Amino acid sequence: MSMQPPCIGGLPAGPRDAITDVAGVTVGHVTLAEGDVQTGVTVIHPHAQDPFRHKVPAAAAVINGFGKSVGLTQLAELGQLETPIALTNTFSVPAVAQAQIAQCVRANPETGRALPTVNPLVLECNDGYLNDIQRMAVTAAHYEAACAGAGPNVAQGAVGAGRGMSSFQLKGGIGTASRRADGGYTVGALVLANYGVQSHLVWGGEPLGRRLAARQGAPAETTEKGSIIMLLATDAPLDARQLGRLALRAAAGLARTGSVYGHGSGDIAVAFSTAYTLPHLPDLADAPMPAVAMVHEVRLDALFHAAADSVEQAIVHALWHADPVTGRAGHHRQALRELLN
Repeated sequence: MSMQPPCIGGLPAGPRDAITDVAGVTVGHVTLAEGDVQTGVTVIHPHAQDPFRHKVPAAAAVINGFGKSVGLTQLAELGQLETPIALTNTFSVPAVAQAQIAQCVRANPETGRALPTVNPLVLECNDGYLNDIQRMAVTAAHYEAACAGAGPNVAQGAVGAGRGMSSFQLKGGIGTASRRADGGYTVGALVLANYGVQSHLVWGGEPLGRRLAARQGAPAETTEKGSIIMLLATDAPLDARQLGRLALRAAAGLARTGSVYGHGSGDIAVAFSTAYTLPHLPDLADAPMPAVAMVHEVRLDALFHAAADSVEQAIVHALWHADPVTGRAGHHRQALRELLN
């Protein structure tokens, strides 16, 4: 079997092959890896400015809604991000959401008083097989450290929110990729991969999962119980409705890897554009909404193609870069690389 991850599709990747190839986007992780605690938090910043004052257009696509995220309802209604996007485990969502609120209040002391409240956005997967999720180990300090450490170089695999995640009964986690679409725009993806039945795994179009399952005997799991969060960033000028269409195309990349969006799988995509920002606060009320020439609908296919390829590639990278982890109660997940030796 090949010792290199497959390169998905024919579109060129950006220089990092990461979501941070979209200018201004940064990513930070904090990883907790001690004994039964195998978890963390990952933060994605759309730009370097205060996101509450300088919102970016965004949309979500709930492919399968088995999840406990915070902030999706207002995101769907207003089509804007006003905090960084945070990823963590299921039981740490409230702590991270509270940390996002506190972060906004520090930067804008009248938040919730003279100013509107803030909509935190925290997305999750359940890492309870490897992590003692009941300890709720992720704190506000961890979120703040991930924000402070955010940069253009993105660690992948068993890091940050991906530390305790499993995918195809192997070690999953964080993966990222990017593609340059026809027309010169970039689409970048970052995934938190925690889904999949091993025998279903398709690896660059090849039925790798069936071969692995046959080699190791019948896998213990036969139904898809995990989840995946898929984030898409682009520098293409799109409005929230168009971003919703782009987010839906993450499902194409996910399906190519062998997912059937099982009953117990939460599969959620969020897409945002960095091409312009949206003023919100009263002191900016006199400023008109930006007059931006959006990409024409008939030109969206190139971005849809880039979205599907970058999501599939990001999933491949999450599996390829993950190291083996032993966690709660001695539970262990092998790394895919171990099985390809």
